[in-house]
Amino acid sequence: MRKYILALFFTGLLISCGNNQEHKNNSSVTIGTKTTAKKPEAIPTKVESGAIDMSNKGVGPFASIEFKELNTSLADKGQELFKMNCTACHKTDKKFIGPALQDIFDRRSPEWTANMIINPERMVKEDPIARQLLIDHNGSPMANQGLSEEEVLAILEYFRTL
Repeated sequence: MRKYILALFFTGLLISCGNNQEHKNNSSVTIGTKTTAKKPEAIPTKVESGAIDMSNKGVGPFASIEFKELNTSLADKGQELFKMNCTACHKTDKKFIGPALQDIFDRRSPEWTANMIINPERMVKEDPIARQLLIDHNGSPMANQGLSEEEVLAILEYFRTL
């Protein structure tokens, strides 16, 4: 009986490791007489999330933001909004679920930051840095808090005080 079970086991093993055409990798394309491998579809540009690219404005409604003298009342409103909407995932001075936000404008443009806050889903789809941040933070996507443009600007003003 033992020999019969071993024979069945090895027969199953041989069948599963056999030359089954359905399981072959179909990742090559024939062009003329040459065979070239398909490149996997991935992020078009590999970017380090820690890379500084101040020219990247992201994608969204914020195309140009110019900071003037600090508006403390707006910054206070931004601090309250930050406490209500962002502290579950962000700390100001250290990485938590999301990146630390202190000195954010030394790493990202204000426009990029605002566009990431107002529509993180679109940013992850269309912006290589946002995509890389998602990867670097274990696939934890930033939640869309449904903030208005004015609320986002208040949060940016608060970030200036950090």
